[in-house]
Order: sequence, then structure tokens, then C-alpha cells
Amino acid sequence: MSETSFIGVQFKPIGRTYTFSAPVELEVAKGMMVVVTTVRGKQIGRVVALDQAPPDNAAEVQPLERIANEEDLQQKAEITAKEEEVVAAVAKYLRDPGHEGIKAVDAEYSLDLSRLTIYLNYESSTEFNTRNFIRDVSHMFPGCRIEVRQVGPRDAAKAISGIGSCGIEKRCCSRFLTEFSSISIKMAKSQDISLTPMEITGICGRLRCCLVYEHEMYEEARAKLPKKKKMVVTPLGEGKVLQVLALRDSVIVELPEKGPREFTRTELETGVLEEKVPSVVLKEFEFTEEDEGVEVVRLESPRSRGEKSRERRGPRRDKAQQTNTAQPQKSRSNQRSNREQKPTSERKQAQNSRSNQPQRNAGQQKPRDTQSQAQSQRKSRPGYRRKSRTQRDQAPQTPQTPPTQE
Repeated sequence: MSETSFIGVQFKPIGRTYTFSAPVELEVAKGMMVVVTTVRGKQIGRVVALDQAPPDNAAEVQPLERIANEEDLQQKAEITAKEEEVVAAVAKYLRDPGHEGIKAVDAEYSLDLSRLTIYLNYESSTEFNTRNFIRDVSHMFPGCRIEVRQVGPRDAAKAISGIGSCGIEKRCCSRFLTEFSSISIKMAKSQDISLTPMEITGICGRLRCCLVYEHEMYEEARAKLPKKKKMVVTPLGEGKVLQVLALRDSVIVELPEKGPREFTRTELETGVLEEKVPSVVLKEFEFTEEDEGVEVVRLESPRSRGEKSRERRGPRRDKAQQTNTAQPQKSRSNQRSNREQKPTSERKQAQNSRSNQPQRNAGQQKPRDTQSQAQSQRKSRPGYRRKSRTQRDQAPQTPQTPPTQE
């Protein structure tokens, strides 16, 4: 009996690795396409691992049939095109009423086209009869045996791929994750991550796979530090632990009279405060004459919109705006000072004259037509210019004589 070695084969890119046996005398290299026999018939896969450890059920491992030739590879390309057509046809069928919440994820043909496996994604609570589904779609794919497999939301997200929640161009499950590990909410709590659903769930609606990446490191660091809400003795007295900073190897302790303070693990163990390292002050670097090929670039803070618009207008327009704004202020201040300087008796007489003026000139008012004609003639005169408000305020005011009483 010839000796055998165990190899790992993948049937999908970034898919699960299956173990097969191969004779030692057969030269199998990594990345080579091989033909193997599976539960779903003959399949073509890629060798991704060599000289694997023998599994527990070594007697049940299927042997390698042969190395794929050009004809097998050409047939595999044709099968891939047919599988895409199957997914499109099934997706069109599932648009009919009564199939809400069911999505066609993938399809897989055997190498001899005798078996077809359709992968669907739907919740377990959905009322879906697989027998009726196979009976309805069997006429679209004659000459093969149809099987239906239910896949979870993570497998569906892996097959569809897309941008991850963190902004990476491709999701972790579609890049390098071959198997999904179990993830619990305890992993998010140990890393002090916000427990809001938007922060800890992925596009698949389950907990993010990245929560398990640093879980072991956090647990190892937290094991050396006191737990939260525990009373500890610090160099400044006894207090309660408010927060554990695992990556900084320190904790925040609430002291009764001094408030929250941060202490490292060394300070808690020795009872002596460590000297704080002063912050580094950046100094301007001076170039010497030898550094002629160095170009110094100074970065300035961005300017506001007001400064940019002021530069476009230029200094002349700014001066004009300053004078225009200064004139009405001066005229108003002059009027206020003149009003204060007048005696009260003169102000009363002026008010009485203004109140009696409409009655005295009531009979002398011109008709509206004659007034409008006079205004139009005055405006049509060459060189006519209406006085501005500031000019009218600065014009000398003629004193008004009080009316004589007969």
C-alpha cells in the first residue's frame, strides 16, 4: 500500500478548505487545479495547502482523482457562465408575490452537469416550501438533479461582497476570512466599544467579525489590571476603579476628595508615583548653507471667507465702505448733539410750529396733479441729482419763526 499525503482544496475563492488524500508519488503543487469527488458530485478545486496533518476521520477522506487538464478547465469556465444564468433566473422567479424575504445567493453545478445546488438566503421564520420551489423551477433546468441549501446572512454578505462598514474597499469576509468564528457581545464590552447597533453590527446585520481580532490581547491585558468598581489602594489614597484602559496598562480611580485620577499598573503595585515625562517641544529647524537642495515649505492655517473676499475687492473698496459707514454715524451724532444743545423753550416752539403748519398751509397746498408735474419737470432738468439722506441731514436748517397770533 502506497503512502498518502493530505492536501487542502478550495472550490470558491476565499472559501472553506476541504481535506483530500493524494498519493505521495503524485506531484501536486500549491495553486494547481485538481478534480475530486465530493458529496455534490465531481468538482474542480484549487490546492491551497500541502502536507496537512491527518484528520481524525482519515478513513473517510476522499482521494484525489486527477490533476485537471485543459479540457476540464474549459468546461469549468462554461459551468461558471451557466451558474450566473441560474442565479439570474431564480432571482427573477423570486420576484413574484409570495416569495418576500428570499434571495438567490449562488448556484453550483457538478463537473458533469448532473447536479445543481442552489443557495438561498432567508430567515428560518419565513414560510418557504423547498419542494414547491424545486417543482416550479425544475422545468428551467432539465436533465439535472436540483438541491436547495439555506445559507445565513454572513455567507450571503460574503458572496455579494461590497464596501465594509469601516470604509474598506472590500469586506473582511470576502478578502481573507475562510471560516466564521463565534462572536459575542462580551467581546465588545471588553474593548470598551459603544454598544449601539450601528457601531458593532456589520452590513449582514450580525456582530462584526473584527471584534474577535484583538479580543485575546485585550483579555490578556485586562487580566493584569483590577476590575471595574473594585476598591484599590493608590499612592494618593484608596479609591474605586471607574475605567480600565487596557492598551495603556492603567486604570482611572475615583478618589474621595481629589476626583478621578489615572494610575498605571506599576504605580498600583509599588505605591510610588512615577515621574511624568514632559511633552516634547518642537523647535524650528535651521538649515545650513550645505543644505542647498532642501526646499522649505511653510504650512499656513486656512483663511476665512471674509478674508478671501476682502482680498478680491481690494483696499480701495474697503476705504469707500469705511467712509460711507462713517458719514451716517457722524451725521447722527451731530444731530444728537445739536438737539441736546438747544434749550427746551426753543424745542417746544419748534414742535408747536410743526403742529400748526399743516393747518396754516392747508389752503395753500397745490393740487396733486400740479405737484407731480412740478416734480417731473424738476427731475427732467439737466444736471438734476437727488440729494442723499446724509446730504439732507448735513444741510443747514433755517430757523422757523413761530406763527403770530392775531
